Amino acid sequence: MEKYRTFDLIDLAIEKYRDKDDYLASKINKKWVKYSPFSYKQMTDRVSAGLIELGINKGDKIATVINNRPEWNFIDMGIAQIGAVHCPIYPTLTEEDFEYILKHSEAKMLIVADRALFLKLKPIVDKIKKIKYFYTVNEVKEAENWEQIIELGRQKYGKYSEKIEKIKSTITADDVFTLIYTSGTTANPKGVELTHWNFTYQLLKFKDVIELDSRHRALSFLPLCHVFERAVNYALQFLGIGIYYAEGLHTIAENLTEVKPHIFATVPRVLERFYDKIISKGNLLSPVKKKIFFAALKLAENYSFENNNIFYKQMLNFYDRLVFSQWRKGLGGHLKYVISGGAALSPRLNQIFWVAGIPIREGYGLTETAPVICLNNMPPDMKIGSVGRKLGPEQDLKIAEDGEILFKGPNLMKGYYKDPERTKEAIDEEGWFHTGDLGEIDEEGFLRITGRKKEIFKLSNGKYISPAVIENLFIESYLIEQMMVVGENEKFAGALISPNFDVLHSFATEKKLTYRDNYELVRLPEIFDLVKKEVIRLNKKLAQYERINTFRIVCEEWSPATGELSPTLKKKRHIIKKKYSELINEMFNK
Repeated sequence: MEKYRTFDLIDLAIEKYRDKDDYLASKINKKWVKYSPFSYKQMTDRVSAGLIELGINKGDKIATVINNRPEWNFIDMGIAQIGAVHCPIYPTLTEEDFEYILKHSEAKMLIVADRALFLKLKPIVDKIKKIKYFYTVNEVKEAENWEQIIELGRQKYGKYSEKIEKIKSTITADDVFTLIYTSGTTANPKGVELTHWNFTYQLLKFKDVIELDSRHRALSFLPLCHVFERAVNYALQFLGIGIYYAEGLHTIAENLTEVKPHIFATVPRVLERFYDKIISKGNLLSPVKKKIFFAALKLAENYSFENNNIFYKQMLNFYDRLVFSQWRKGLGGHLKYVISGGAALSPRLNQIFWVAGIPIREGYGLTETAPVICLNNMPPDMKIGSVGRKLGPEQDLKIAEDGEILFKGPNLMKGYYKDPERTKEAIDEEGWFHTGDLGEIDEEGFLRITGRKKEIFKLSNGKYISPAVIENLFIESYLIEQMMVVGENEKFAGALISPNFDVLHSFATEKKLTYRDNYELVRLPEIFDLVKKEVIRLNKKLAQYERINTFRIVCEEWSPATGELSPTLKKKRHIIKKKYSELINEMFNK
């Protein structure tokens, strides 16, 4: 199997997709600006030449905090082809995490997207002598602009073109080309060292399972600093699929109707919010249309892909014309499928989308595996409720005696940067990576995730609780935005619930309830009873010992900005427990 380096994608694109004018695209001043493979290469080469002129050498680290846009790729590839190391960082991190990562990575240069990030990070940069250059991509009056690198590269490319090619010839597919820092939900972030081959191995597998080509389009909106979207980004380039970068999360709906994508990658929370909006609209329909809408939903929930008679198929065609076709229209109308990762997707929601003609291909992986371990394909090579089979025969997957998922494969990281102890903890002497996730592999090779090893706790009666399983069931509810199960060493399980405040505000208006703020809202008896009914309904789907016997509704929305969630929307359980310790004690009468 030929090993590629990431920057080889550009030459492959010029060879195979030379006539594609929308290889990359972004919206500037309300117009889509498009780049061909040739302009991609030109910009990348200028970045490389500019960096060399500034004294960046092979092995140097360059940190970026940039939103999705073609410039992200120019910088990424420009760094890679001179052997430097790209360290992309989430924009929503705390100042403490930013400072830690910039110091730990030993970055010599920082490039950020806009003025807000420049002002936020300048005090930190001023304290770090190692950082010699600080640029913004957008025009910022007080800052140096990245166009200076491009202009330097334009002027000096003739001088450095041979040097760039010489450096490229010394770079192997097994060289580290990026440092991606984990979210750090319990401790300092870990710098995951990933090689070119960690990513490009997956591309050779994707070409066999992503049945799309240069005639198709994709919308990209998950942060490119996230390993999942980054891997998808490379795969789309490898296949020649035109990538349109959304202006932001707030414009996804608008961009979907403009771009009419055939594919996009997402996390379950986005799909859940899309579904919640659909249900909200369904509740506003006239009585007759509302009855049809929820009858379609019920059919989708109970539909069997294997055993459906002619009557069921006729009913599905009927509801598809009246209901599900409108769902697809809201996603652009041309969608072939969605790739979902980053967290578990509710099997119920997954099935509803499949029946609605919106195939969700759920996968599984971690930052340390760059990230894809498993992926569901199209029927019959898929199972709802699973994350699919392993991506390729070169990968090894097994379940340890305690239920933990263990992995070996070409896409496994080299290790954690400057942290041999934690590397040894993660990868044992036999080379197995301990994922920290619990799972089961069935007789057909499909993997099902059953929980997170560190999150499982025991009740006082000896029963074990897997919080993630319960939480994933409850956040299907239109009432519940986020939830955390608690109750270690207690007689029963309890939960902290961060509700869907849009729904609660609508309910309060309809019932003419009075309140000054969310603090008062969640303490209204009518609100508690509303949520209690939903808890009782969902509890029926759980074993007796798993049921939520007590809960408290919090008055805050959880987010990365407020600290309860990581940048990848995973719960920071230790922070939530500390923040709501009084409520938790109250639940268990402590």
